Amino acid sequence: MTKKELPAESQRIEELARRAGTPFHIYDGRAIRKNAEDMMKAFSWSDGFINYFAVKALPNINILRLLKECGFGADCSSGPELRLAYEAGIPPEKIMFSSNDTADEEFLQAFNMGVIMNLDDITYIDDVIRVCGRLPETISFRYNPGNERTGNTIIGNPVEAKYGVTHSQILDCYRIARDNGAKHFMLHTMVASNTLNEDYIVETARMLFNLVNEIWDNTGIQIEQIDLGGGIGIPYREGDDRVSFTSLSMRIKELYGKMVRTPLKLSFECGRCITGPYGWLISRVRHVTHKYKDYVGLDACMSDLMRPALYGAYHHITAIGKEDEEKDHVYDVTGSLCENNDKFAIDRALPEICRGDLIAIHDTGAHGHAMGFNYNAKLRHAEFLINQDDSISCIRRAETYEDYVRTQLGEPERIM
Repeated sequence: MTKKELPAESQRIEELARRAGTPFHIYDGRAIRKNAEDMMKAFSWSDGFINYFAVKALPNINILRLLKECGFGADCSSGPELRLAYEAGIPPEKIMFSSNDTADEEFLQAFNMGVIMNLDDITYIDDVIRVCGRLPETISFRYNPGNERTGNTIIGNPVEAKYGVTHSQILDCYRIARDNGAKHFMLHTMVASNTLNEDYIVETARMLFNLVNEIWDNTGIQIEQIDLGGGIGIPYREGDDRVSFTSLSMRIKELYGKMVRTPLKLSFECGRCITGPYGWLISRVRHVTHKYKDYVGLDACMSDLMRPALYGAYHHITAIGKEDEEKDHVYDVTGSLCENNDKFAIDRALPEICRGDLIAIHDTGAHGHAMGFNYNAKLRHAEFLINQDDSISCIRRAETYEDYVRTQLGEPERIM
């Protein structure tokens, strides 16, 4: 059962807020490192196991460097993410490029960098050949199982999803790739997001093991590695249980022993379950107002964490210094955007909140700062990291007005 805790003592967080100002995101690097090492240890029975960290979850070069030290690679979906992973020191063979509606220049960038190209559609084979002159020797395809599986609200039903190659196309993908020079083959899928259902992930492994055998039987092509995608969720609510890497690994190992005919490397592309539980958005209360409802207005807003507005997602909230007080008040916790859905929580039971209180919003270590934006000219805020020696470093400074206007040329540049 998960208990929501702060990354440091209340007094230390208050001191950082006083020095740095609010809002900001803070990550516990010690916990992230241990979590990553636990995953690698759990799957160590699988020779060559790797997790390609989903850069979109937390695209900070300092986090990528930390995870590289744990043996992780990177899962990238754009040119800038590819460059970020490369500049973090992750070798090309540990970088997976999984994109959709991909630009020609990004195909070329991935090809020239020598990263693994994971193609989302059968037509992309011709695109890569047209743009790059040939296919890379190692190629992967993203599989969409259609009616064979169900998705969820975040990633969508596979039949309605824009991602991946259908079952009727998958054999032809590998045949065409082989006939055009590819020599090493991988298989990928991503059919759910943020699931705490261990059975679902095990069944995804079963599905891919079956498909590996089907591809071999029908084409003679040996799949050398499967990527089970990400999708492992985190317990956003107190009392929910997290997915155990050890338990999941042992169940997949049992299936592997029964189903796999030739050596097959395993990989994931988890982001959320690696860093998500170890990030907090720290914000100061600006106003407590009483209208038709009671509102706690923060100096953070949806541009700092948009999941609640986008998905109706739940994030636990702690009033720092009031952890032991009775939660006998009910508030909507809001930001300052000119949008009524700029809310972190609706009808949330909290202790009595006062102007100036410090608030921690939990589980923002993935898809928090990463999904930020500048609507209402809101400036992006700083990120901090608790290091292995318990010191705290700034790993992204707060954006300034000068940053915001830098791409707006002083005088309009006539281009036509």
